[in-house]
Amino acid sequence: MPAERDPAQRSGAVVMRHGAKRPTEDQRLLEESGERHEFQKTDTWRTLRILGEFVEGFDALAGIGPAVSVFGSARVRRSDPTYATARKLARRLVKEGFAIITGGGPGIMEAANRGAREAGGLSIGCNIELPFEQGLNEYVDLGMEFRYFFVRKTMFVKYAEAFCIFPGGFGTLDELFESLTLIQTGKVEHFPVVLFGTDYWGGLLKWIRTRPLEEGKISPEDLDLLTVTDDIDEAAAAILRRHEARLEALASRDATAAAMAKAEGRSS
Repeated sequence: MPAERDPAQRSGAVVMRHGAKRPTEDQRLLEESGERHEFQKTDTWRTLRILGEFVEGFDALAGIGPAVSVFGSARVRRSDPTYATARKLARRLVKEGFAIITGGGPGIMEAANRGAREAGGLSIGCNIELPFEQGLNEYVDLGMEFRYFFVRKTMFVKYAEAFCIFPGGFGTLDELFESLTLIQTGKVEHFPVVLFGTDYWGGLLKWIRTRPLEEGKISPEDLDLLTVTDDIDEAAAAILRRHEARLEALASRDATAAAMAKAEGRSS
């Protein structure tokens, strides 16, 4: 049976469950009158809504700490073995100190949010407005509803230290290739991209090696951006190695800055 839903508190686009609280607006500046004004049909109005979604997302997620974004099919049933695996991996990552971010829907997303909740971690869902209804799954503790895919995808990348990608369809492939492109082009730091399911991803990887790689459209080192596995421990280890290396780099940078400041103080 589904878990009993706790009362949810809403603040703009943000949904909070299970005791999570944040300040709400004292008063809405404008109440919707029910009449759609011409201004609301313009690109200027749309730009303001986009800006508002970014602000809401940044405000809600800025303090979550290290996190892993988990992607995969919304069509996976609870009886599917990959559902159980995603749930276990999320539990493992939470125990290592990570929050879990998903698209907030059913299937693999629900499994990862469920595992995070069960392990006592922060379970985050970034849902998207679709022509057919896809509400936040019941295991999301901090959730957002986005109108625009590109705003939502920014949240997945900005607040994650790794991507773990389970078998999925076009949406999952979109997230996979966007993450690889951002890393390859240096737009974001090189962070782990774990493909879970060697059988599922094997055909795609074979094609990448025999066409784009052989034809010189990508470099051999581009394939090093991926970790392909069926093992939860291997996936967690790849993510932890990068996290620990990042912490060491930050500590070294801070130590260097402190030493330089101290030296400058003496010289003056």
